[in-house]
Amino acid sequence: MYTNTIKPLFDLLVSSVILIVASPIFLIIVVILYFVNRGKVFFRQERPGKAGKIFSVIKFKTMRDDRDTTGNLLPDEKRLSGIGKLIRKTSLDELPQLLNVIAGHMSLVGPRPLLKEYLPLYNDVQRRRHEVKPGITGWAQVNGRNTVSWPQKFAYDVWYVDHVSFWLDIKILLLTVMKVFKAEGSAALHQLQWKNFMATTKVLLQGGGGHAKVVPDVLLTKVCGTRSADPNLTEIVWGSPNEK
Repeated sequence: MYTNTIKPLFDLLVSSVILIVASPIFLIIVVILYFVNRGKVFFRQERPGKAGKIFSVIKFKTMRDDRDTTGNLLPDEKRLSGIGKLIRKTSLDELPQLLNVIAGHMSLVGPRPLLKEYLPLYNDVQRRRHEVKPGITGWAQVNGRNTVSWPQKFAYDVWYVDHVSFWLDIKILLLTVMKVFKAEGSAALHQLQWKNFMATTKVLLQGGGGHAKVVPDVLLTKVCGTRSADPNLTEIVWGSPNEK
């Protein structure tokens, strides 16, 4: 009842009110970024939503498109402007996502929408985070944001899926406001924000001559169409593309 009926109405009402109230700030940021980013105000990227359905998430663009002499983008720290750092620190870069909420792609509260490249890397438990709409804020964000590990983030996400309720959403929203004003969880932004999720499920691929090689199960699935779930195998990491 709450998830399918009350929560969408609550999202629409609250997002509309916030967008109207924050419209002066929204417009000021638009004007500043227009000049800082040479006309490019918004950052759009495809992300998986509920049931893994792809949508385009929108944020304020906090990094310029500066390139070196060979045409490659400069490192993130060199493209992040001073105003961009401030916008991120105050989480104002997420403000345009209210439009995603109004459009029905996102919720105010839910697991954060991650890169679509991560979809084949999830195990069955982690994949449950897509049973609800992704959120602007979530249980993982108020419990550490960028200071907790990926496994812990996913554990928080799945816990939220199992316990979603009106009062839990209110609690998360209030905690989010408190953390934004205290700037908690953002101090480690530059160290942890860009660390990719890495698959921790692994398999042992037995080769000829008694040789063996440990590889991520997602790779074996693509090659052999099978998957191993041996809990005795040690951890191996599997990277994925950087978010820009």
